[in-house]
Amino acid sequence: MNVDDIVRDALREQAAEQPPAAAGFADRVLAVRRRRRTRRIAAAAVVTMAVVAVGVGVPLLDSGKHDVRPSGGGGVVVEKKTKAHPDQSPPREEISVGGTTLAGYFIPETVKKTAETAVYQRTYHLLNPRTGKYAKTVDWSWIAVAPGAKTAAVLEQDLPASRIGLLDLTTGKVERWIPVEHGVGGLAFSRDGRKLVATTYSKNPDLRIRTQGSADWDQEQTSSRTGFYVLDVASGKGAWSEVRLAGDDGEFGGAFLNSRQDFALTDDGRYVWAGNPMGDIGKEFWDLKGVKVPTPAKDKHLEWFVDAGKSPDGSLVAGDFAGKKWKTSSWIVDAATGEKTEVRGQQLLAWVGNKQLIAWDIGKNDKSEFHQRLVLVTVGSDKEVPLSGFREGNDGDAGRWEPLFAQP
Repeated sequence: MNVDDIVRDALREQAAEQPPAAAGFADRVLAVRRRRRTRRIAAAAVVTMAVVAVGVGVPLLDSGKHDVRPSGGGGVVVEKKTKAHPDQSPPREEISVGGTTLAGYFIPETVKKTAETAVYQRTYHLLNPRTGKYAKTVDWSWIAVAPGAKTAAVLEQDLPASRIGLLDLTTGKVERWIPVEHGVGGLAFSRDGRKLVATTYSKNPDLRIRTQGSADWDQEQTSSRTGFYVLDVASGKGAWSEVRLAGDDGEFGGAFLNSRQDFALTDDGRYVWAGNPMGDIGKEFWDLKGVKVPTPAKDKHLEWFVDAGKSPDGSLVAGDFAGKKWKTSSWIVDAATGEKTEVRGQQLLAWVGNKQLIAWDIGKNDKSEFHQRLVLVTVGSDKEVPLSGFREGNDGDAGRWEPLFAQP
């Protein structure tokens, strides 16, 4: 067995331990749901980009800063360190715990284009793996970061995009472009990092409009989502599948979807799924050719607006806001039985192993549900470990940052 074989096997073992790709649906929650969750002390959903282990033009084999890989048999030994900066918000230096890394963050802003239109725009700050610091970039409208925080998939500013870039986070250069025939507005990677789901739209899903008599910028009332690609990351090859909106042949059109409602792969890679805020069960599933299928039994407890998704071993699902035992807490759901356990944390963002998660939460004596910081919480414990400083302002205020996590 040569070194390539050893590393390939190690990557398969790591992929089997990774959590499912997060659906990353932050800014897509309908206004009515946002208001309801605010009243329940749940912060508005934040985007966590789906992550993937891919190396194209950048090191495929470096999946973690502290990995120690043997030259012969014997498996992989991984040293995992914690880096926290409770005094920094937004963070300037790397935050990571148990191999899960804050690979970057973005600051959203609604930018006026005409008297009637605006765009929900994200300004990204990405972790440079060489310097361990976050640096601003204005080139990309959408970023999905790979495990190890070395590589990212990116879309240019004007959506829908006609190509997908694979970015080296150390050099800041795109190593390869994947051209597409149908315009892409969102990206999500498979759990093993070998596949990329690209959601296609006929119009910019981040477009905002101002209706007559209103001072606010709102989503359009109909979705322009057209379907999805499932692409092989290594080759860039794949097929596009049309997914017709509910009611395309009836009277409602796409009125009941958010203007951005992206697809993602289930953790086993067999199906594509997306949220349906007005549907009976809140989500829909398709096979890889775009044929709608019933909800898989092991995925029935997934919530599209909860970024953490399933635990690495698939046994637990991060759930919605609870607020029972503690003022701010969330549910952890047994994927098989549906049994619920309460855990600290206002909003669950990313798994760290199978028993810990990174979450947003408020301080002990905070009266505002929006004065949040990143914390590490543990299933079965009432303790929290601060990881970042507190965000200021209220939901939707300029300057509030939204995290992007990468798995090891």
